[in-house]
Amino acid sequence: MDGTLVLSDASRTTAGILLLTIVAIEYGGWYVLKLVRGQIPRTEFQTAFARAGHGHAGVLVSLALICQILVDAAGMSGFGELLAREGVPVAAILIPAGFFFASGHKGATSANRFIVLIYAGMVSLAAGLIALGIGLLTA
Repeated sequence: MDGTLVLSDASRTTAGILLLTIVAIEYGGWYVLKLVRGQIPRTEFQTAFARAGHGHAGVLVSLALICQILVDAAGMSGFGELLAREGVPVAAILIPAGFFFASGHKGATSANRFIVLIYAGMVSLAAGLIALGIGLLTA
């Protein structure tokens, strides 16, 4: 092997989509900036959840990009590959969505039922990382 990194079609496609989502995360940062500067009337709870949602989005999309390369490096296939490749990107959608939707109602001071999305995202994140970790250790 000459050390050349060749991405699979699946990694290239997923990575391209993930990179495009960073524009939405950038917009979220602008929104959070407006919140913390007091330009949008929100409760402290809503501001805290917006910050958490935004932070999780950025970190999880970055991690999802790294996972694409690692799945290819491990030569994974089948259901394990699916979990390892898609678990973190799905979490990158569900967890931030949970923070934003759970606090989106006017004057909110506590989370509504959409908080379940955070827990679903945690399951997706754990499943993806466990599958990838096992894939890398058994490669």
